[in-house]
Amino acid sequence: MRSRPALLILFILFSLHSLAQLPKDLQRKTDSIFAANPQAIGVLIHVEAPDRNLSCNYAVGNDGKNATKKLEAHQPLLIASTTKTYVSAAVLRLVEKKKLKLDQPIKELLTAVTVQKLSAAGYDLNAITVKHLLSHTSGIRDYVDENYFKFISENKQFNWTRELQLERSASLGAPLGKAGSVFKYADVNYVLLTEIIEQKTGKPFYTAMRRLLKYRCNGLKSTWFINLEQKPKNTLPMVKQYWSTFSWNIPDLNPSWDLYGGGGIASTVSDMAHFYQKLFNGKIVKNRAVLQQMYTDVPPDFITNYCLGIRKIKVHGITGYNHGGGLGTDVTYFPELNATISVAVVEADKRSAALALRDEVVKLLR
Repeated sequence: MRSRPALLILFILFSLHSLAQLPKDLQRKTDSIFAANPQAIGVLIHVEAPDRNLSCNYAVGNDGKNATKKLEAHQPLLIASTTKTYVSAAVLRLVEKKKLKLDQPIKELLTAVTVQKLSAAGYDLNAITVKHLLSHTSGIRDYVDENYFKFISENKQFNWTRELQLERSASLGAPLGKAGSVFKYADVNYVLLTEIIEQKTGKPFYTAMRRLLKYRCNGLKSTWFINLEQKPKNTLPMVKQYWSTFSWNIPDLNPSWDLYGGGGIASTVSDMAHFYQKLFNGKIVKNRAVLQQMYTDVPPDFITNYCLGIRKIKVHGITGYNHGGGLGTDVTYFPELNATISVAVVEADKRSAALALRDEVVKLLR
């Protein structure tokens, strides 16, 4: 029979081997998923799992449709609706600082112009709260629809403003329902939230968010609102994302179509993973009671997994706090694993490949 010290040494050696093996397994899984989904053009991933002493990224494939340049893991890309988690966290920071309340009616928080437009369209802004916007239960019609995408395809360099997007929402018809009684995922909710952030801070929303979320202190070196902020120094060129549904080379579009809170952030998969890891470990919103609101069902009788700027999902039976983006990004924090998996594909329509990779990595970590 082996002695206890010998068994302990064997256990330590096995653990070290397992830790060293994880990055190699991650690369193999990524290569395998990409080989099965070459239409994805390229795949990027970052895994942050401090309890496994793991912080690594990887990329495979090419940087753009018909490109020969290889994709690099640290290249930033537009994260689209994944931006909503950042907006939600900024709002919760204002709640934490007692500058805002989740149950506060939005009528007293918006500009007079916005109040006039939405009120004229039939919305009771005294009944719609900040929480309704965060949870997509406001009943406000979205400006994003089939005609919106058609217009973008025909006018790729059109410069959208927040005001034009809100005007379009107000013009599309009566409210979808009473606030709190209907769930409808809509970018307009988060566009309104960035206006509220500006009204409460007196600063452009992107500047306020940078300060509220403490990008620099939290190591977010390659995260910024495209066109609204300067690209950080020493950041690699943007990934040349593609969306085959519309035959869009994303760099050919004026990014204002998805810029004011519903989307708009450019970041790397590594920065996204670090942000989620720090957020759900109480390093950004430090008041646990406030942070808990982010992943509490809203309301509990809705058949939806959306809370406040995140979705609650299950992967192989493990709960995750997640948000994806329509341009092929996805990031999930798994409390049980204390780990974050951030993934992206170059071809937006192959986001399913990114999700398949995430699910495979969960198997490696559990």
